[in-house]
Amino acid sequence: MTSQTFTDLGVPAPLIAVLAEQGKNEPFPIQADTLPDTLAGRDVLGRGKTGSGKTLAFSLPLVARLAAKSDRRRGRKPRALVLAPTRELANQIDEVIKPLAAAYDLVTTTVYGGVNQKRQVDALAAGVDILVACPGRLEDLIGQGFASLDAVEITVLDEADHMADLGFLPGVTRLLSRTPADGQRLLFSATLDNGVDKLVKRFLRNEVLHAVDEAHSHVAAMTHHVFVPADADAKKKLVETLASGTARRILFMRTKHQAKKLAKALTAAGIPSVDLHGNLSQPARDRNLAAFGEGRAKVLVATDVAARGVHVDGVELVVHVDPPVEHKAYLHRSGRTARAGSAGDVVTIMLPEQRRDTLDILRKAKIDVTPQPVTSASPEVVALVGEVAPYVKPEPIVAQPQGGGRSQGANAQRKRAARGQGSSDAAPRTSAPGEGRRRRGRGAGQAAPAADAAQPARQGQRSGSGRGQGAGGNARGGANTARPQGAGRSASGAPTTGMVVGRGPRTNRRAQG
Repeated sequence: MTSQTFTDLGVPAPLIAVLAEQGKNEPFPIQADTLPDTLAGRDVLGRGKTGSGKTLAFSLPLVARLAAKSDRRRGRKPRALVLAPTRELANQIDEVIKPLAAAYDLVTTTVYGGVNQKRQVDALAAGVDILVACPGRLEDLIGQGFASLDAVEITVLDEADHMADLGFLPGVTRLLSRTPADGQRLLFSATLDNGVDKLVKRFLRNEVLHAVDEAHSHVAAMTHHVFVPADADAKKKLVETLASGTARRILFMRTKHQAKKLAKALTAAGIPSVDLHGNLSQPARDRNLAAFGEGRAKVLVATDVAARGVHVDGVELVVHVDPPVEHKAYLHRSGRTARAGSAGDVVTIMLPEQRRDTLDILRKAKIDVTPQPVTSASPEVVALVGEVAPYVKPEPIVAQPQGGGRSQGANAQRKRAARGQGSSDAAPRTSAPGEGRRRRGRGAGQAAPAADAAQPARQGQRSGSGRGQGAGGNARGGANTARPQGAGRSASGAPTTGMVVGRGPRTNRRAQG
């Protein structure tokens, strides 16, 4: 830990006051190294291990430099942009920036896919100073004319190496090309491979490199263990025992199905658990993370979607129930504990047949640890568990979406939108201007959209647009859904009576009678 203070580094007093309220009085190494240059307006390339304090390292100069200017925010034109690879990381960054921005009455907002875009569009239209965004949704909103990056003064690219791992670099390159060439740019990454170096060469000018540790290094306060159960049954008991402590812990699985299954099994055993994986809608992810962060769930069972960007204080143990497929994933999973100076333990569970691959991953991650044959009652295991949490009667902690898709709220929103009662952009991604507004409520006698009218008539005679409309409007519904009888009109204007019938997945309809 450095002996310098935030005051010594030039951080403005209002921001120091916010940090003091949060108990942050001394900067971490990457903050102490980068702040003099970032506050001075230099382009900076920061490299540091996970949990080293990178978010605050760029958040402080971001807010301080915007506050020092008299520019006023304008609708659809953010003054600063932070790009993040995942929704979870975008939310976590916003949580760090928001109280700092509030000290100067600066406005922040987030933009990412998987949720209705109306809130994001409204926030951008009202004007924001700092935009934290994932590349895909931001490109969509720019394409629809809801956002512009030509007023961005400072751009931050966080977790650039993870952007590369996810294949986001082409989109990131297009977005950075839209920002003014003379703006300040800050890039933070654990490594400079997979094309990250090309971003540095193209977009950073006379950058200063600050590397506070070796690439792929792990946190010193993190203790690593490799436990070897005898077989799959012994592994199951071992996992349940490791999950049973009172402190927060994260268990990592390789597949979404196994993560969901394990969370349910642990909850049934009296260990309140929630899952986090790609099959959950964004509202469900938020609810589960909130339950974990607030302590209503002590265990988070996750796939690698949570390996980056999920920061919850007090995670004392990370368990690799399934060993990861490569060493960088091991380091990022493990980095959910022992963050920002705290200590933590990491356990990798290795079946005998997984020995070769697992030890190879640990060697590449520079983790020197001796595998230990254990049972659920072994002293090494009991020491990690500590105090065992009392049994909790199984009950749902949070509402989960049905069918691995959307939450009930999202489905209701889509139905309202189909009747013209709200925004219809419930899809995770809107790829073209106006795509989310195609379905409008239609009163009796109004024609169906031209796109529907172009569908070939495959089941008997259909009038006009191919859909009869009963009194009351839109006849779009689920498969094999019968509509009430009533008088209406076809698109050609001829009166129709009878029952409007939905057929099959496309719900083709015609007036019979």
